[in-house]
Amino acid sequence: MNSIWTKDVRLPSFPTLAGDLNTEVLIIGGGIAGILCAHFLKERGVDYVLLEKKTICSGVTEYTTAKITSQHGLIYHKLLNEIGPELTAKYLRANQEAVRMYGRLCQAIDCDFETKTSYVYTRNDRRVLEEEANALARLGQKSRIEERTKLPFPVAGAIAMEKQAQFQPLRFLSKIAENLHIYEHTLVKEFKEKEALTDHGTVHFQKAIFATHFPMDNKHGMYFLKLYQHRSYVIALKDAPKIDGMYVDEAQNGMSFRNYKEYLLIGGGDHRTGKNGGNWEELRCFAKEYYPKAKEVGCWATQDCMSLDQIPYIGQYARTLPNCFVATGFNKWGITSSMAAAMILSDLVLEKENPYQEAFDPARSMLKPQLFLNGFEAVKSWLTVTSKRCPHMGCSLKWNSAEHSWDCPCHGSRFDEQGKLLDNPANGDMNVQK
Repeated sequence: MNSIWTKDVRLPSFPTLAGDLNTEVLIIGGGIAGILCAHFLKERGVDYVLLEKKTICSGVTEYTTAKITSQHGLIYHKLLNEIGPELTAKYLRANQEAVRMYGRLCQAIDCDFETKTSYVYTRNDRRVLEEEANALARLGQKSRIEERTKLPFPVAGAIAMEKQAQFQPLRFLSKIAENLHIYEHTLVKEFKEKEALTDHGTVHFQKAIFATHFPMDNKHGMYFLKLYQHRSYVIALKDAPKIDGMYVDEAQNGMSFRNYKEYLLIGGGDHRTGKNGGNWEELRCFAKEYYPKAKEVGCWATQDCMSLDQIPYIGQYARTLPNCFVATGFNKWGITSSMAAAMILSDLVLEKENPYQEAFDPARSMLKPQLFLNGFEAVKSWLTVTSKRCPHMGCSLKWNSAEHSWDCPCHGSRFDEQGKLLDNPANGDMNVQK
């Protein structure tokens, strides 16, 4: 189940840590967020090291749909009502700056970077588009509502945002990661104050950035309550019509679309990790109905950390860890959010004020409806009688028949049939007992 991004791409390889070392900044996690943090710190002449438990980009980054956009669904009308115009404007500007930064970096990298228009469509509720267009206008962001699209089904309309982008993420990262100070196959097993312990040595640091998708430390920050994980699925079709843009449904259970070269990527089938959902079957039924002449040439799934309020957590890990920083909760928009996070965190570790950080502050209020849903799922799982338990916090695991894995409905850890860890926050394999 490899994504199309792995075709014809050779990522650089890095050694395994061998012995203790000292560094000013430790970055944990070798996905796009961690690599971009390392890139910006290197540009600024900061002493850093990045540790990755497997190989770079082998986690969630490999399975992205690689859309670079500030249009994260119909979010701006909601944010204006919930956090006000000042913080909403900072959220928008941070993401727009991330889009522009990709454009600048990709000028020198052969990674199929293309400027595209991003669309959020609705099948039946034009009113929500009008509300979003008004919100964007208040924020000074141009948009327009279009009546017709190149999608194969009728819509009530789509709100368009120009000058967004798409690219081949692994081609981009294969160049960005060159000559960075990285150790692969180096798992951080224990984290102490200014020390990270691995099987191959101890790293002593002054500051640390957690770019591990789901934060690995449960003792600080309450991330096990502030986050849950969500799975979504992608199929790649050949011989399907071009749609000339990036599309996402405003409905949570809708589908997304984008082209890459001769392929059409369709995403959807979403569900909370550990729950049931449409998975690839839903996408294949859709393709059979609307693109009967197309041929499926690839399929994959991805996992996203979801925050309580649809805004990522980027900033100080917790008040009790003043020299540690985190980037998580990207809510299905990990490519753009990773760039925003890297720009913010590279400022913060240098004790430089960043104009956008306040909008993403991990210490903001947790009193959101999703908090109670997360708590309910955890309690229900703890009370479920089963022999399959997640080593992260003891939740009961559910069998995922589509992917043949054991999945945790509390925090999203996943394990294969033999109990080998597939997705964090668990930091080790599960104990398989018959």
